[in-house]
Formats: sequence, structure tokens, C-alpha cells
Amino acid sequence: MGRARETNSKREVRIKKEKKRQDKEKKKVERKDGKSGSSFEDMIAYVDEYGNLSSTPPDLTLRKKINAEDIEISIPKSLEPDPSQTIRTGIVTFFNDSKGFGFIKDISTQEDVFVHVNGLLEPVKENNKVTFEVVKGLKGPNAINVKVSRE
Repeated sequence: MGRARETNSKREVRIKKEKKRQDKEKKKVERKDGKSGSSFEDMIAYVDEYGNLSSTPPDLTLRKKINAEDIEISIPKSLEPDPSQTIRTGIVTFFNDSKGFGFIKDISTQEDVFVHVNGLLEPVKENNKVTFEVVKGLKGPNAINVKVSRE
């Protein structure tokens, strides 16, 4: 039987494989001889105080001394806000007595705050000017301790 004819695409694949094998063998010999393309010193990178990479080592004379006590690991606790700052004023834009909820438009921030009948200290009606406190609810800000202001 005769040998099958080799097509151009098969020949190209065979040539690529041979070249790849030769390159791999060449690199292996270079590693053994210690003639590697890049040395360990060429691969080292340094980071400066601003987080930038450089190939030169940092100047140790410019190093700052930092006390371990000065480093804050957690967020400092905030003080309780002054009650006079938490009380807001607003106008009741909508209130449904039968369903027991409504909305107050905060005068300072112009945002709508949900109010439930359980957060009322006295009955309110639409367009009443009220004072209230805001707490975070499941779906957004909720007004509590709502009373009609007597201004």
C-alpha cells in the first residue's frame, strides 16, 4: 500500500507542531544553561507610598514613622444626635383616615415621608403643618411622634 497523500492543511499543522516542539526544547536548554530571558531581579517590582509600581527600590530615608496606636481599625462610634435636630417640620399632603396612613412633605428636604396612624400623637388632616421624627422603615423613611404644630 502506498502512503496517503499529505494535504496542505495537514502539512501546515505538522510544521506548526514541529516548530512548537523545537521552541520548547530551546527554552528548556536555555533554562538549564541559566541563560533565561528574564532574571529574577528583572521581575521584581516595588510599590511606592502612593501605590504606584516602579522598578527602583524605595528610598528608606524618606520613610515616615507611624505609631501603631494612631491606626484606626474600626469606624469611630458616632454620638447620639441632638433631639432638637431630629425633630422636623412638614405639611400633610395626603392622609386616609379609613386606611390609617398618609404622607408628609418635609419642609427642609422636600421629600415625602410615610406616616401610619400608629405614629400619630394626635389626629391630623391634609394641609396640617406638623412636627415629626423620621425613622428608617422597611420601604423607606417613616414618620413617628407626629403632632400638629400650633404656629
